[in-house]
Amino acid sequence: MVPTDTAAFVLNRATGDLAEGAAKLAEEVGSTSVEALLAQANRTGKNKGAGAAMGSMRPKPVQWYAFDDKDQETTDWYPQGLTGSEDSGAIGVPAFIVSWYYKPQGGERGIRVSFLSPKSLRYQHALLVLAKPDGSFGPIDIHAGGIACFGDLLYVADTKRGLRVFDLNNLLDLRTTQRDLGEGGRVGRHGGRLHAFGYRYIIPQTDFWQVEREGRHFSFVSVDRSGDTPKLITGEYTDREPDAWVGRWKLDMEGGAPDDAFIMGHPKIQGAMSYDGRWYLSQSAGSTNNGKLLVYADGKPAPRPFPIGPEDLTVQDGKLWSVSEYPGKRTVFGVSL
Repeated sequence: MVPTDTAAFVLNRATGDLAEGAAKLAEEVGSTSVEALLAQANRTGKNKGAGAAMGSMRPKPVQWYAFDDKDQETTDWYPQGLTGSEDSGAIGVPAFIVSWYYKPQGGERGIRVSFLSPKSLRYQHALLVLAKPDGSFGPIDIHAGGIACFGDLLYVADTKRGLRVFDLNNLLDLRTTQRDLGEGGRVGRHGGRLHAFGYRYIIPQTDFWQVEREGRHFSFVSVDRSGDTPKLITGEYTDREPDAWVGRWKLDMEGGAPDDAFIMGHPKIQGAMSYDGRWYLSQSAGSTNNGKLLVYADGKPAPRPFPIGPEDLTVQDGKLWSVSEYPGKRTVFGVSL
């Protein structure tokens, strides 16, 4: 973790008409809360299911939750980002939020998030959308490799552009405005009805923090609440070269250059978290090999065993959590800090 110049990672606010479009859509479609959504969530995960994700890891994670069979088996959607109710501080029940991207090249369906209750194991998907001032909306075609929630704001990594922002006060329920959920193959406003690929819930983007210099990638996001001032952490995945960066901004987000930035010195870093003076890096190794958790406590990395396909990181309930991405191995898992 070598300090580097922060000027290369400046973010500038670019709200444009995003807030206007979200407000227009919210005028028509009623909002709900995360708590209410989870109370009627339509899918159920499994405690310590999808054990193949653990591979050769010993000891195994302290706790893990698997998605249901349909979400395990699909090759259309891949989980990437992870955040939780403790990151937010405003969600009234224990919850995890997971981002997924749509992988097929044809017929783009954008990105979605899953709200998961670790108590009931019930969860529900919601589609993230781009709304326009005329009330129409469409999918957002990005990788969504990382997410972080602070207060009511959900930050989503946009690889080449920076950070997209979604307000959970605009968690909109299509059933407040129409009896059905529209057609599963359509999105937006058609024939006097609203369509969201069959999803009941949508969340429109309300803000944008765009990278000032092209070529800087934003692959993951997390929140460090361990200090006096919460920090937003984001950084870059690289496949081979060990020169990927990570930086920290003060929250509430004000943009500009980060407070500090580092070259991590490792390829294939899928998530990064600083907590109580330590850095935690999630490193992947493909769909069949176990990843690693690299922990920096005294300037040198100490590798720990990690499941197959680890992604974004968050801290909740005194543990470090991540999500694993590959079919049949999709879990939200927690390990000791």
